[in-house]
Amino acid sequence: MTTIYDVARRAGVSASTVSRVLNGHASVDPDLAARVRQAMLELDYRPNAVARSLRRQRTSLWAVIISDIGNPFFTALVRGIEDVAQEAGFSVVLCNGDEDPEKEARYVTAALAERMAGVIISPSGGPALINRLTEAGMPVVAIDRQPQGAAVDTVLVDNVHGAETATAHLVDSGYRRIACITGPRQISTAVQRLRGYQQALRAAGHGVPEELTRYADYREDGGYQAMASLLSAAQPPDAVFVANNLMTVGAMQCLVDRGVPVPARCGVVGFDDIPWAHLVRPSLSTVAQPTYDLGRAAASLLTGRIAHPARASSTITLRTTLRVRESSVRQPPPGQRAADREDTARIG
Repeated sequence: MTTIYDVARRAGVSASTVSRVLNGHASVDPDLAARVRQAMLELDYRPNAVARSLRRQRTSLWAVIISDIGNPFFTALVRGIEDVAQEAGFSVVLCNGDEDPEKEARYVTAALAERMAGVIISPSGGPALINRLTEAGMPVVAIDRQPQGAAVDTVLVDNVHGAETATAHLVDSGYRRIACITGPRQISTAVQRLRGYQQALRAAGHGVPEELTRYADYREDGGYQAMASLLSAAQPPDAVFVANNLMTVGAMQCLVDRGVPVPARCGVVGFDDIPWAHLVRPSLSTVAQPTYDLGRAAASLLTGRIAHPARASSTITLRTTLRVRESSVRQPPPGQRAADREDTARIG
């Protein structure tokens, strides 16, 4: 049976270095860690998980508690987490919180009972769950959403800037009554994206009419119902900024069902890119988040927290990218396009 000492001899390092690699310590030189992992592959070394957990009083598992497993936003994010976890010798258990604080609480209870090595969580509620983890000595990183009242490592994107850029683009495209469909009032991303929308309108000298704001549930049906409500208003909007990808899908479906042409009568920009956004017609303008990098950053913070439990907490904020496609570029009326072509012909 291959032992840790066999791996150490093959890699040309000490047994303690192999142990640190197995335990996910960030202090190991990357070249040495790579040699150790290569030696383990060559020798087909299988660490004894039970023995390791008894020594460390922890398993080699991370709980990743995300808010909606059906949302494509989380696909690349979890992949980024898993890639770093595997490099550090950990495995990932994926948990679907489903925007339900009670369900999240059950997963937190399980993570503590199973003595998992750490938790990455996209919280739907207040700080109670995160504080419960930290008070139990559990390494934890919050991702995507800013936890209030909890001093933990956090990875976010600049939601305000992303929403502001999207709304300013709609203004520049000639839209004037721009609505916003945002998420639940208690979730930081919804609050921040609404703020960015409002800041862009004020910067353009527009008012911020409250009747053009809708709060929904970050789901397709919520986006559909919010868009239907806006279209039923006495003065419907001529554009809409939608604060997440699933609600954007719902809003677009409502516009199709109501026979509202996009972008001629209603421009649309969504937050979060969608894999098929460039394939639909009109193609969908979106604020893209660096989801894979978000996951990698969160996992790197967690490995650092495991290695150095007493260090000060930190926050990483990544930038978004506006991807302009057909749904937000207002075309001139057909008569105006014909006149433009005639003028061009004369100039030619």
